[in-house]
Parts: sequence; structure tokens; C-alpha cells
Amino acid sequence: MMKPPAPALQATVRCCFALAALAFAAATAAQPYPNRPIRIVVPFPAGGLVDTVARQIASRLAETLGQRGLAVVIDNRSGAGGSLGSEIVAKSAPDGYTLLMVVDTHAVNPHIYKNLRYDIFKDFAPIALVVKIPLVTVAHPSVAADSLKELVALAKSKPGTLTYASAGGAGTAGHLAAEQFKLLAGIDIVHVPYKGGAPAIADLLGGQVQLSFIATSVTVPYVRANRLKALAVSGSQRSAALPGVPTTAESGYPQLDTGSWVGFLAPAGTPKPIVARLSAATATMLKDADIRGKLTDQAMEIVGSPPEQFGSFVRAEYAKWGRLIKDAHLDIAQ
Repeated sequence: MMKPPAPALQATVRCCFALAALAFAAATAAQPYPNRPIRIVVPFPAGGLVDTVARQIASRLAETLGQRGLAVVIDNRSGAGGSLGSEIVAKSAPDGYTLLMVVDTHAVNPHIYKNLRYDIFKDFAPIALVVKIPLVTVAHPSVAADSLKELVALAKSKPGTLTYASAGGAGTAGHLAAEQFKLLAGIDIVHVPYKGGAPAIADLLGGQVQLSFIATSVTVPYVRANRLKALAVSGSQRSAALPGVPTTAESGYPQLDTGSWVGFLAPAGTPKPIVARLSAATATMLKDADIRGKLTDQAMEIVGSPPEQFGSFVRAEYAKWGRLIKDAHLDIAQ
């Protein structure tokens, strides 16, 4: 029967294994970034706007970084307005291998969730603002209004009777835009929250709710088929997807210039050269005709801003929505 190795020999073997592991780690670290699979956490379900943008980025990221064939994996971690997935990334190693794709709720969540376990400024490194997505005010065909002006008149004649659907509920871009509109126009319309765009549109098409302030990309097919009426698109520039629809600025409400957006983040502490490479790669991909076509076909506006500009943008969004939540006396804290 073979005798077990002596304690001294066991210690020597363990030491060799440890040294080999350290040598492997050092060799891996010495290799140019990236040298192993990259994970992009999407804090929302598959098939939504954020997921769509993330998958377009993932499809070309490794190649653009000069590592064709390297895996870039989408990890959908939905819940709590995107905060669950965001927390995962906030607590991940800042090495460029775990990244985060967020939507506008990223800047709103600190105003909503009392016990948010990360700081949107201290715990993330901005990479790029990828796209902006204008909101469109849409109405069921039965609504006797074909413009924002007519909608305001109708709402004032029937206070508290018109209802609007929000895709995602309290704190989402559609909800806050509608509340801003209520303040500006001095009207009373009733919020009906939904868990996503699909159920909100279904009830809007069925006439269970009359209005919605929602991402343009979600509504384009129904507007073109005359199943919904588009009253205005947010901002000062008309949407290429709905060129006949006036903007909120043209309609007398230039303050309604917001919309949804999707941005790219890394954990705070990620080396600046890696952040710079990821930002440059994102900008390069967004110039690709195929990717541009797929995103613009969904009424998304290509941005690709650098880290500093994206960081400033998030701070401005946080401040803007914080003021609105306070001014509108919205009780949405959880």
C-alpha cells in the first residue's frame, strides 16, 4: 500500500501549485486587454430597448478591440428599475471584464430607492452615451385631440378623466415626462403604471387607457398603421421615423426636451486606458453602417459621446429629474 506523501512534500507541492497559479495570473495580466471573455450586464429583460442596444454593441466589441473571436456575453439581470443589475456591476472587479448598459432610470433611481446600495457617481466610470430615444405622445384614435394644444384643451374640459400609461411605472422617462407636461400645461391626467412597453401598448391599442408618453421606437408601427395618433415628439428635432409629427418645441412646450437614453458604464476604478479603449471602440462601432441602420430603424439617435461628456450628462439628468420629482410632489420613493 502506497504511503501518503510526507508533510514536507505536501507543503512543497502546494507551494508549487500556488506559484504556478500566480505565474498564470501574472502572465494573463501582462497580456493586452482584453484577453478573456467580457460580460455586459443588462439590468432589464431580454428584448427591450437596453438589451437591443447592448446586443448590437456586443456583436462587434471584441473585433473592434482587436480581439476577433473573443466572447462578449450579455447577462440580463432585471429588477427594481435596473438597480439590481447595476449593483452587481458596482461591486465587480474594475478590470474591464464586467460592464453595464443602462437606461435613463439610472439617473432617477437615487430619487426613488431609499436603500440603493451603490452611488451612481462614485461607483461607476462612464464609458459612452450610446443613443438617445425621443418620446412620443400618442393617443388612442378615440381621443378627440390631434395635437398637444387640443389635448390640453380636452384635458382641461374633463379634469381627472384622461388616463396615460407608463411603460415601466413610476420613475421611468414616460412617467416623468407626463408629470412634467401636467405641470407645464396645468392639467390633470391620471397615471396608470405598467411593467413594460408591451402591456402598456396593448391596453392603449384596446382603449383601456387613452394616452402614453413612450419611446418612439415602440409606437412607430402602430402610428404608421393609424392604430394610434402621434401628437408630438419630444425635443426640438423631428424624428426621421415620424417626420410628419411636430416636436414638443413646435407645439409650444420646448421644456419637454427629454427622452429615454442608453449608456455604457464600467465599475469605478477601471483603469483609464481601458475606459478610453472601450469608449473609442463604441464610437467606432456606432459609425458602422449596419449597426447605425439597425438602431436608427428603431427611431434611436446615435450619440457615442466620450466619458467626460457622458458623466456630465448623467449629473444633469439626476439634477433635472430630482427637481421635477420635488416640484410635482411625486411620492414615488420605495
